[in-house]
Formats: sequence, C-alpha cells, structure tokens
Amino acid sequence: MDKPEEVISADGSVAITDPGAIGRERQNAGDRFVVRISNLVAWLFPILMIAICSQVILRGAGMNQAWLDDFQWWLYGAAVLVGIAYAVTTDSHVRVDILYEGFSEGKKLRTNIFALVWLFLPFIILCWDVTFHYTLSSIQADEGSDSPNGLHNLWILKTFINLSFILMGIAAWSLYIRFLSRLTRPVLWKQLLFAFPSTMFLVNLAVYYAIWWAIWLGSPEGTTPREVGRHVFFDEAEFGNYDIKYTIMITLILTFVVIGAARLFSRNRTA
Repeated sequence: MDKPEEVISADGSVAITDPGAIGRERQNAGDRFVVRISNLVAWLFPILMIAICSQVILRGAGMNQAWLDDFQWWLYGAAVLVGIAYAVTTDSHVRVDILYEGFSEGKKLRTNIFALVWLFLPFIILCWDVTFHYTLSSIQADEGSDSPNGLHNLWILKTFINLSFILMGIAAWSLYIRFLSRLTRPVLWKQLLFAFPSTMFLVNLAVYYAIWWAIWLGSPEGTTPREVGRHVFFDEAEFGNYDIKYTIMITLILTFVVIGAARLFSRNRTA
C-alpha cells in the first residue's frame, strides 16, 4: 500500500504531500478523474466555513436565514460524499488493521480486492439503485425545503447524491484494477470474473431495467408502475425449499455469458 511521502526540512519540520499525488505514476485514468473532481469539490469547505460564520453572525444580530442553514447541509453533504471516493482512491480512509499489518504483500492485495469488489462495490451499486428512484421521486415532486424560507429545489442535492455513488464506483473499480495489475495481467475477463458479485449486480440492474421498460412500453395506456412490477417476469420459481426470481436466474446465466464473451474477445486479440 502507498504511504504518505514525508519530506524532512533542515529545521526538522515534516511536510506531508497531497495524498492524491502519492504513487501518481501507478494511477490510471479513473484514479486521476476522481482526484481531479475531489480537488475541485474540496473548495466547498472554505465556502462552508464562510456560510457557517455568516449564519452565526446573522443569527446573533436577530436576522436568522433559514436558507443558509440548508445551504450548509448541502455543501457538507456534497463534500463528504465526494470525499469518500477520494479516500478510496488515495487509501486515506480509516482502516482497522489489527490483522492486516501482519499480512504478506500478496495477502494484502487479495484482501483489498475482496473488500473492494465483493463487499464495497456491490453496496455502492445497491445504493445507486435505491437513490436513483429516490432522486426521480424528488424531481417529479419538485421537492423543496421544509421551511418556507429555506433552500428549495432539493432535487438538485438528491441528484448529486445519486451521481456521487457513480464517482465512488469509479474510484473502487479503478483501485481494484490497480491492485489486480500487481497480481496478474488485468484483462477484461479477469476483471469481471474476480469481481463476480459486482459484475452480477451490474448485469442484474441491466436485466431488471431492460425487462421493466420493455413491459412498460408494451403495456396498454394507463398501466401503473406497480402493475408492471407484478408482471410474470418478476415472479419467482420454486426450487425445493427455495424461491428464486426469474430475473436472478437470467442474471446468473448472462453474467457467465458476459465473462465468457470477454474471455473469447481477449483470446482473439492475443491470437
């Protein structure tokens, strides 16, 4: 793992470099994209400090501004969400390393890969899916602040929340490729196979939405989203004591097909 580079000056003081610049020669395009976006969004913090100080002064003068309270939460929420992606890319997040520090370099890499694409990235994909509907509902309702004098158009913040999970996904996948390249040549089929749960989650989203929209567009006028969700395609099949949704079975088959197609494509390119 990359450690912060320290420079000791003549007077004995220690300067620590920007985490985003550490190991830059090993970073890929996804890593650099996350760092650039994060460095830009970092300017929200001084703006947040100005907003907080302004509100304190105005409130003390009896001129409380409800919209300024909302604005602070908007800025803080946006900066923290992007900060998660930055922390993943720069490995500057908090790590409980009671066991990790004693691992060999190879075991550390495998542990990081497992944590990224078997645990963290599926969670990010799930969060994106949930907040996608959350965002659409907010846009359709033109959601605003609970306070009449608050900051309205709340759908802007909720849209940003949804987009931030895409940035986190880019950060996790880019770091995963960086780790994988230290173990093996990270061709596409290996990326997809070793990140099987993440690959399956993405295929499942594609399958679900493709079927949902196909049914919706082919249904009579006046069909509600709830009626679409009750279509036979979204039913479950019984396998002994277990019930498995048809969409999951389709997803499992297609996931192996996608990985197999990527393997064939890789072999044809190297032939």
